[in-house]
Amino acid sequence: MKIVRLIWRWIWKSALWFFGISIGLVIIYRFVPVPITPLMVIRVFEQAFDPDKDVRLYKDWVSISKISKNAPQAVIAAEDQKFLNHNGFDIEAMEKAWENNKKGKRIKGASTITQQTVKNVFLWPSRSYVRKGLEAYFTVLVEFLWSKERIIEVYLNVIEMGDGIYGIEAASQTFYKKPAAKLNRSEAAMIAAVLPNPRRWKPSKPTAYIRGRQSWIMRQMNNLEPVGFGV
Repeated sequence: MKIVRLIWRWIWKSALWFFGISIGLVIIYRFVPVPITPLMVIRVFEQAFDPDKDVRLYKDWVSISKISKNAPQAVIAAEDQKFLNHNGFDIEAMEKAWENNKKGKRIKGASTITQQTVKNVFLWPSRSYVRKGLEAYFTVLVEFLWSKERIIEVYLNVIEMGDGIYGIEAASQTFYKKPAAKLNRSEAAMIAAVLPNPRRWKPSKPTAYIRGRQSWIMRQMNNLEPVGFGV
């Protein structure tokens, strides 16, 4: 019985530490730029052990006030058109994904921008149930403690946008030789078009498929109400 009590005490203390640290981090990142993410660290290690690659970590945090309004409009059009209205979870998309996945051919997700932000900032890339559970927990926290503007600001600054390139400012400087504040609709849509696989596709060398995605995204941008973020 003493061992059982010790185990429960350890579990209780571990849970308290986890909740305290996780809530504290979410509160801190509501105000402070995210310095580095788990995915960035993983990519650096992958590059370090690949003789054909140089170690590259190019990122430059900029506030939403220094990002063109075309960038949030483009990623919302491309990734999560219900972003401003949901609470972090797109239930309808999740149900459709579940039905499609049950058919067994191809796993298709339904991650919102909030979930993608959480995955990048706090977690690691995987499909485990543990990761998914933690993703749901952090998504609730972030939606409760951050504004939608802060979520899109963090997303645009940490998301992988190329091989060793993270965030909209680094992507804009790399592919268009200009700051993110100067991105036009076409350029923002092209960057958003490669997000499903930014290490395979490049805005500077778009395939016919990516040009098609860019055109689709621009049409969606026209159909959406202006999001009101950016300059």
